[in-house]
Amino acid sequence: MFRAADLPDVIPVFPLPGALLLPRARLPLHLFEPRYLAMLEDALKTRTRLIGMVQPMPNQDGNAPKLHDVGCVGRISQFAETEDGRYMITLTGVSRFRILEEVGGFQSYRKCRVAWADFQRDLGQHEEDLGFDRAAFLMILQKFFEANALSTDWDALQGAEDEMLINSLAMLLELDVEDKQAMLEAPTLTERREVLTTLIEFALRGGDAEDRMQ
Repeated sequence: MFRAADLPDVIPVFPLPGALLLPRARLPLHLFEPRYLAMLEDALKTRTRLIGMVQPMPNQDGNAPKLHDVGCVGRISQFAETEDGRYMITLTGVSRFRILEEVGGFQSYRKCRVAWADFQRDLGQHEEDLGFDRAAFLMILQKFFEANALSTDWDALQGAEDEMLINSLAMLLELDVEDKQAMLEAPTLTERREVLTTLIEFALRGGDAEDRMQ
């Protein structure tokens, strides 16, 4: 388990739309661009082996996209090279962070100076959602899956711990970048579940992004 003192002030960041990482969750990634292969190589040389995942903002001018203020750092917990030089890696979420500034340098990938103080709870034990009505939530979720022709292992969902269930769905469901960001920035597991439930209910009603903002 990481301690606050283990977390560096500057981390490499991987801007990837729709790829959400949350503390203690696992995110598989496929790396093939030279800059991200260089990022992986450099990260593996460090003691912590950390890479920050962050959502880029929509880019309209052709320049490097601006980044959302909050991301989540993960430790490289698995990696394997393919025959053609690509890498399949898994990041295990450690803690969210707040970007203070982007740091220049000679590397081809992006690095940021970050602060961790707002997310100290991420380094603790698994969170619980004491007000979670699992039966009602799964009923809404089942309607959502049926409406979108999705399938899943319902026995596994019913048996999953609150944090694993909520965070896995937040990461896996195909939602807009801003919706993913809202779940990332939710201070607690309960608030993340409330955001996720609202998004699912809006989707079932045919709501759009404008509806969600009201």
